[in-house]
Amino acid sequence: MTNYKTILQDPVFDLIAQTAQELDQKTFVVGGFVRDVLLKRPSKDIDIVTLGKGIDFARLVAQKLGDNVGVTEYKNFGTALIKYGDYQIEFVGARKESYRRNSRNPIVEEGSLKDDQDRRDFTINSMAFSLNSADFGSLIDPHGGILSIEYKEIKTILDPGKTYSDDPLRMMRAIRFASQLNFTIESDSYQAISKNASRIEIVSKERIIDELNKIILTKTPSRGLNMLHETGILGIIFPEMVALSGVEVINGKAHKDNFLHTLQVLDNISENTDDLWLRWSAILHDIAKPPTKRFDHKTGWTFHGHEDLGAKMVPEIFRKLKLPLDQKMKYVQKMVRLHLRPIALVKETVTDSAIRRLLFEGGDDVDDLMILCQADITTQNKDKQKRYADNFKKVKKKLKEVEEKDHLKSWQPPVTGQMIMEAFNLEPCKEVGLIKNTIREAILEGEITNNHEEAFKLMISEGRKLGLNPVDEALK
Repeated sequence: MTNYKTILQDPVFDLIAQTAQELDQKTFVVGGFVRDVLLKRPSKDIDIVTLGKGIDFARLVAQKLGDNVGVTEYKNFGTALIKYGDYQIEFVGARKESYRRNSRNPIVEEGSLKDDQDRRDFTINSMAFSLNSADFGSLIDPHGGILSIEYKEIKTILDPGKTYSDDPLRMMRAIRFASQLNFTIESDSYQAISKNASRIEIVSKERIIDELNKIILTKTPSRGLNMLHETGILGIIFPEMVALSGVEVINGKAHKDNFLHTLQVLDNISENTDDLWLRWSAILHDIAKPPTKRFDHKTGWTFHGHEDLGAKMVPEIFRKLKLPLDQKMKYVQKMVRLHLRPIALVKETVTDSAIRRLLFEGGDDVDDLMILCQADITTQNKDKQKRYADNFKKVKKKLKEVEEKDHLKSWQPPVTGQMIMEAFNLEPCKEVGLIKNTIREAILEGEITNNHEEAFKLMISEGRKLGLNPVDEALK
């Protein structure tokens, strides 16, 4: 066995090893931490398996670490968690598992280290480091995890069909690991995912979206999403995205494959941001193209209004996928609704009025919107690429100039509804809204500047046009 003692130099491993010796319990570091250190990836999640009671072991470790270290116990699962510095250390007694057909929740019994390694999903996750005095730092690799790392391959420990049928979430984990690590999935295993794809339906939406988000956050998310599509899983968990795929041809005119285009936009944006919700905006920016697709014999294929319908589809998609229905959803909705606006500015002569409207509607998210729109340019035509890039520079410059002058990014009306009511001695009514809209439009069109004095004068003028008389105090 190869010894990896130098990898375990952090004092916390010595302390756990001392505890194991005191309790006379064989103890090991297992799973993802072992995999990641062998791949030279940073890892702060440590899984400890001990041949005994994991919770009792964790309590003693916490005592040794000091008064400020607490233990979170999960008695139903026989596990305990300690947060220490940057580390999250989970303790569990060695287990063996068996499954029932209608559930991915296993029947768990006490077991040996071999049982614990046998129950794990993939060979790369089944390795262990010994923390025992006789062989501290030795690698225990009964299923060839090191070989899988060398071959850059995701391979199940048991028969892949049984592995994925027993716990269908492992299908998404296989694809996620392949995407994260830039590995391939062993061919029999990949075929088994396709055969068992429908089993994903027994997994909770919360667990599915957790894995899907991890795939979306990988360096090149198109790899994982393509695999989900090819195996049939994506069509089950996210049919709206699969509906984007395919090309239709009429009279020799074809539209692009909007699924492949979306993946390209997602990869493009992933080069510039790790923000999950901006990446979701890339995924959903064209989501309404299938229901808005029309063919015109003169102009060819059109998708008029897909940005507005797409924005309306976002809440229901978030609801179905168990994504948060809060400001994150509203942010994605805004990105989808506005995603064509900067591109339209790129294609046209840029006016101050158009820039003001973009700043007003984009608000604090206008910079993110520009990132999305640049990612949305997937043309392979070099001349078009250069023209769009040059025009985007002009738009960005103009955005900066207009924002510095008019301060519309975090726009607050210089004259509020309350001020209008006080100026004309009004209760809430439609006239208040009309005056507010007139002032806003005047600012956006550049007829007045975004300041209280000019807006107040316009308020008085518009009120009089509507037959309203200002109170004396308002005219002072």
